[in-house]
Amino acid sequence: MSKALKSLALIFVLLTVIFSVMYLCIRIKLFLSLAITFGTTAYHFCMRLIIGLTLNSAMKNKADYTRKWYRIKPWEKKLYKAIKVKKWKNRMPTYNKSFFDITKHNWDEIAQASCQAEIVHEIIVVFSFLPIVLSIWFGDFPVFLITSIVAALFDLLFVIMQRYNRPRILRMIGLKNSDRIRNIA
Repeated sequence: MSKALKSLALIFVLLTVIFSVMYLCIRIKLFLSLAITFGTTAYHFCMRLIIGLTLNSAMKNKADYTRKWYRIKPWEKKLYKAIKVKKWKNRMPTYNKSFFDITKHNWDEIAQASCQAEIVHEIIVVFSFLPIVLSIWFGDFPVFLITSIVAALFDLLFVIMQRYNRPRILRMIGLKNSDRIRNIA
């Protein structure tokens, strides 16, 4: 998945350059709209890669899953049931599946990776709205607004997925710890 994201980011950057040059040469409004659309999309892809790689480098999947921020609120369970997270969560793409591979990591490490992934996507949601500022100079506010909302909603799905899975992961940690206690006794 990481190769696909990097390739798409590059493609959208190239399309932005192509349509920007075409607009500068021919001054057709459609080319400006396409340059803005591809530029905003390129931003979203590049920003995701930069934020993900930066946090991975800084945190190294060592988030403290016991912190209050990561605790599931009672109302979340109702929301997750209403939007049927269980049905769609396994169809979502994963940037690096090895972070969540139970053959390579224990449940404690997977819980930490889950928290880091949540933080990455929460930061991305906030940064998804930054391109709206460009509408001041380029106009086409609706293009910036729509791409920002769609991008933010997409990343909210990943936040929801991580938060939905976390109680199950924490139960597995509890089960493993209780097994260790039984083996010691």
